[in-house]
Amino acid sequence: MATKTNFQTVDEYIGTFPPAVQDGLEQIRRTVKEAVPEAKEMVHYQLPAYEYQGMLIYYSAYKGHYSVTFPPPFKIFEAFRQELSPYEVSKTTIKLPMDQPLPLDLVAELAKYRAKENAERSQKKKK
Repeated sequence: MATKTNFQTVDEYIGTFPPAVQDGLEQIRRTVKEAVPEAKEMVHYQLPAYEYQGMLIYYSAYKGHYSVTFPPPFKIFEAFRQELSPYEVSKTTIKLPMDQPLPLDLVAELAKYRAKENAERSQKKKK
């Protein structure tokens, strides 16, 4: 797993994992990019991330699961409580087991929700 700690690109991060794990990370990566095409891909806190009018989403891989992480505010977890009920959820992160199909539709919906939330917050700051 990712032992290097100074990633310059998302490809560098993904490349540190075995092929099956890389495939899952690439699926998450594509899903977020398709859901929020204007989002900017980056490495932030040494994790793959997307930014759109603020931080949008982080994703990563660990032993046995992928993590999808959202920065505050955490309304997203309340808004999707029902959809997230099958997964282990902490204050910031959803753990997606590697031994189950990735819920890419849900990941897309979460990314769109957060993009809308960021856009609304950005509009309020401009006023």
